[in-house]
Amino acid sequence: MKGILGRKIGMTQVFTEEGMLLPVTAIEVLPNVVLESLTAEKNGYVATKIASEDKRVNLVNKADQGQFKKANTNPKRFIKEIRNMTGYNAGDVVKADLFSAGELVDITGTSKGKGFAGVVKRHNYSIGPMGHGSGFHRQIGSMGVITNNRIVKGKKMPGQHGALKRTVQNLEIVSIDVEKNVILIRGSVPGPKKQLVVIKQAIKNPKAKTPAILVNYNKATEESNAK
Repeated sequence: MKGILGRKIGMTQVFTEEGMLLPVTAIEVLPNVVLESLTAEKNGYVATKIASEDKRVNLVNKADQGQFKKANTNPKRFIKEIRNMTGYNAGDVVKADLFSAGELVDITGTSKGKGFAGVVKRHNYSIGPMGHGSGFHRQIGSMGVITNNRIVKGKKMPGQHGALKRTVQNLEIVSIDVEKNVILIRGSVPGPKKQLVVIKQAIKNPKAKTPAILVNYNKATEESNAK
């Protein structure tokens, strides 16, 4: 298992040399620093603790400053444990080249918060008749059988919509730019722009695909200028 922390930039599109358009999500992956390597003998489980994005020292308590000093790095804003990730020691740096184009990954993030919403928007309920004197349009409807004299636990009700931890599995890595610390992921990723995401190796389908060959516009421009 392997993983890295990144921040969602937004969505765009790229083209392959065959003329296919691919919708992709750009994720900025700054170098991650390994804070600690957890072992089964000492901690009861195997994991690697990584951190990303610098943070001001005066915003970190002394207990957390200690673990950053052990790794010989500046205080970090985001810290995450990647289970079953081995082969790293405190102070090691993990970059975007941890993955390669064609690999499948699982991405976890916090979905967009949409505030308080009714059942039609939140649970995709059907609306009632909109004419002929009907007073039932976007209400909940039946609350359950009358014999219980209560609302059954788990009943779909109005409430907070979104802002939940979500994971999208088996997303393909289209391209990796190590110099700019950017990974292009095919498809959409949970969360708004600037949202922190965790990229992990796919669990259900770890086999990599044949990477798509993208159009190199710089090369095409140079060839046209040479002609």
